[in-house]
Amino acid sequence: MSNRLEPATRHYDETLQKILKISARIFAEKGYHHTSVRDISRATRKSLAGLYYYFTTKEELLYLIQERCFLTLLQRWEQAASAHKDVHARIRAFAENHLSFFLHNMHEMKVMAHEDESLSGEFQDKILVLKRRYVKVLMDLLGELQEKEGGKRVDLRVATFALFGAMNWIYTWYQPRRDLPFSQLIEQMLRLYFFGLINGAKVDKHWLTSTDRAKGDDSFSIW
Repeated sequence: MSNRLEPATRHYDETLQKILKISARIFAEKGYHHTSVRDISRATRKSLAGLYYYFTTKEELLYLIQERCFLTLLQRWEQAASAHKDVHARIRAFAENHLSFFLHNMHEMKVMAHEDESLSGEFQDKILVLKRRYVKVLMDLLGELQEKEGGKRVDLRVATFALFGAMNWIYTWYQPRRDLPFSQLIEQMLRLYFFGLINGAKVDKHWLTSTDRAKGDDSFSIW
C-alpha cells in the first residue's frame, strides 16, 4: 500500500478522484494488463513521481478504483434506504442506485466487470469484503420480499446474482439516445426479472399501488 502520511485535503481528494476517473477510462479502453503507469501519466498529465504519491503500484491503482465504486455505492444506498420502508420500494431504490451510478461511470463498470480477478493478496481480500457486503444488501432485500409474499421458495444466491447479471452488463448495449429513459429502463428490467417476458404485462392487482388500483391501471407500477 502507498505511504500517504499527510491528512487528506479537499485538493488531495479531488486530485485522486480525477486520477481514478481517467485511469478507469484507460483500463476500460486498453485493458488493465495492457496499460502501463506511463500511459496513465500521459493521460493525466502528471509525472510518474506525482502519480506514485497517490499509489505505489498499478495494482493498487486498480484497487483504489474498485474501492471507490463499492464505497460510493454503499454510501448512496444507505442514504436511499432510509427513505423507504416498503421492501418493493427499497428494491427499486437499490436498482436505481446501482444503475444510475454505473450509467454515469461506464468505464468503471467495465473495469469492475472485466478486471474482477486482476487483484491479488491484500487488495483482493479487501475488495472481496466490500463486494460481499454489497451483495448481502440485495440478497437480504430479496429474502425479505420472499418472506412477505410467501410464494414458492427460490435460491436467493441464484436470484441475487441473476439480477446483478442483468444490471452489470448494461454498459455493453445501453444507449441513452436510442433506448428507454432511465426510469422506464429500471421499470422494464424489474418487470422482466420479477414476472418474466410472458407474464410481465399481467401483474396481479395486489402488486399495484392504491392510486393505480383506483385508476384501474394494469401497467407495471408496483414500486
